[in-house]
Amino acid sequence: METKANYVAVGAFVLACAVGLVVTILWLAGVQYSQEYAYYQANFKGPVTGLGKGTLTRYNGIEVGRITDLSFDPADPSRVIVTVQVQPNLNIREDSIASIDSQGLTGGAFVEISGGSANSPLLVAREGQKYPVLRTKQSTFAQLQQSAPEVVAKLNVAASRLNDLLSDDNRRAIAHVLANLDETTQAVARRSADIDATIANANKAMANLSDASNNLRPTLSHVDLTIQKYGKVADDADAFINGDGLAQLSDLIGEMRRLVANLTQFSDQLNRTPTKLLFGDRRKGYEPKGDGK
Repeated sequence: METKANYVAVGAFVLACAVGLVVTILWLAGVQYSQEYAYYQANFKGPVTGLGKGTLTRYNGIEVGRITDLSFDPADPSRVIVTVQVQPNLNIREDSIASIDSQGLTGGAFVEISGGSANSPLLVAREGQKYPVLRTKQSTFAQLQQSAPEVVAKLNVAASRLNDLLSDDNRRAIAHVLANLDETTQAVARRSADIDATIANANKAMANLSDASNNLRPTLSHVDLTIQKYGKVADDADAFINGDGLAQLSDLIGEMRRLVANLTQFSDQLNRTPTKLLFGDRRKGYEPKGDGK
């Protein structure tokens, strides 16, 4: 009888513990589900490899939530709509941008929300949108993945051109050029004394040229003074021509012409009657004789 009573007590205790555990789990679940979250959508163009339900979502590098749903855009199957659940107090701004990043080359992918300035308004759902829609961009790793084939193609072209450059004929030509360069270098080294002497002579010539330039400066000063004097003469001549001097010169020339004419006339008379200048004109007029009584 006592043994049966102990079994009943043990069973009741286990049952009470189980009920308490269930109540605790339900309470914790209720607290978790009663917590509010904020939901956003991000439309990614192209593949979203590595993303799935439950994938981490980070905001400026800090874990803030997870992905709750992924679906194709009915209007554009190449776009994937990613729904993220984040903490309600993030206050994500309109200039925030979502991208797909990964933890290193081999790490798992996650959604990274970056940016967001204090002056930008809060991101809210617009008319016809279930959740606010984040702007998206390709991550650096995704850009590298997309550009990798082009980079490899360019590397192949560069390798092919390098092989053409390093052909046997080009290698022989390069070796010949290097040999000529070595010979030229040796010739220059042998003539280094002559080169030094040439440089010294050039320096001396430059010094002589500088001295000649200094000696030429007084001559240039005299030339400048002479030019100034000629300029003054030209100014005086211009004043003489444009002033009364030209009229006076014309009058003087007229007087000289008249003087020359008079002298010419006097000379002609002297040639015809040279005695007239010495004895005067002795010719007398005819006087008729009268009756002398």
